[in-house]
Amino acid sequence: MTPGSSFARPLILSGADVVLPDRVLSPGTVIVEDGRVTEIETGARPAGSAGSGGGFVDLHGHTLVAGFIDVHVHGVEGFDTLDSPDAVEEIARRLVRYGVTAFCPTTVACSPAVLERLVESMRRARGSARPHARVLAAHLESNFINPDFRGAQPLDCLRRPPRIGGDGLAVAEPGDGIAYTGADVLRVIEAHRRDVGIVTMAVELEGGLDLAKALVAAGHRVSLGHSAATYEQALAGIAAGARHATHLFNRMSPMTHRAPGLTGAVLAEEAVATEIVCDGYHVHPAVLTTAIRAKRVERTMAITDGSAGAGLPVGSKVSLGGRAVTVTEDACFLDDGTLCGSRITMDVAFRRLLRLGFTPMEASRMCSGTQAAELGLAGQGTIAPGGLADLVVLDRQLQVVTTFVGGAPAWGRARAAV
Repeated sequence: MTPGSSFARPLILSGADVVLPDRVLSPGTVIVEDGRVTEIETGARPAGSAGSGGGFVDLHGHTLVAGFIDVHVHGVEGFDTLDSPDAVEEIARRLVRYGVTAFCPTTVACSPAVLERLVESMRRARGSARPHARVLAAHLESNFINPDFRGAQPLDCLRRPPRIGGDGLAVAEPGDGIAYTGADVLRVIEAHRRDVGIVTMAVELEGGLDLAKALVAAGHRVSLGHSAATYEQALAGIAAGARHATHLFNRMSPMTHRAPGLTGAVLAEEAVATEIVCDGYHVHPAVLTTAIRAKRVERTMAITDGSAGAGLPVGSKVSLGGRAVTVTEDACFLDDGTLCGSRITMDVAFRRLLRLGFTPMEASRMCSGTQAAELGLAGQGTIAPGGLADLVVLDRQLQVVTTFVGGAPAWGRARAAV
């Protein structure tokens, strides 16, 4: 079933602890028709009650949450977004196992040709008849980042921001012997506006502010990241329209008591919503908790920054943008020891947030609700009447039992009740 398809009869999910934006119904009943939530009831319906019909599911002992939305994920279970024309579909099919109902296919810096292939891969995935997570517009950890803060981004793919013409488009520039220029990359983005959502960039680069303004004016979401920006430069980027920050603390200028840097600007500025990797390694749990409390859950998006090694055992060998990656107990690393993403999935992020003391409502907000609000995903990110029935059933250990996309079961554990 494709996203948006549903049972012909009403689906009645009854008896679970239902995590709503402001409270937990324990127990509650959620009724789904035509792919959307039509009603939420306090209490559980008896299995044989009138009107239950064949779509009744007893979920006593389970938790029902809004489907997770990962805005920063490079891959899972051996597949990287840039691997092949089929990569995004393979990732979309596998993410539902971990409760993800929508995601932004995320790239490392790459050539215009590879970027074109990603867009084609996304379009093929959306047209697949097999159950899968919704494929949102891409998140480009783009070519326009600071080389000194590149992390695992390939140095030979980084380019200076192109000059922007009066029409807001890239101005052609000489190649100077390189295979492609920043203008060549930007022309691919210009040609596929709807398929490019978030663009991570370093606004302190020469021409960076002009590029940020042009991207924002064209409808893209500029994210501050992989950047050496000072506090003042970060504020200029925010004034230019940046409203997102890529993996807070990681590969950005740090905060000290006299030089707040990009990190300090992100924490201080209400206009910016931030990602934060919730694997316990990228950001120490004490720092993560402190940052979320300072920034507030309403402005925080839990992400995995998952590589193709996510969901695989320690010692697995995968790739990131064509480079070899090894999965360790802590995270994923290039052969030279560079950290290159996490190995967790969004269900793990949700459980970690709960263990750190956040409420189910707060954890759900950071794993779904903030993302939906920031990306303008109407009807997603919460369980509410009229919303899309993108739902996750968790067992007592908060492991994923079933994932619904548009009211249809997109994944279910063997011998599960659903």
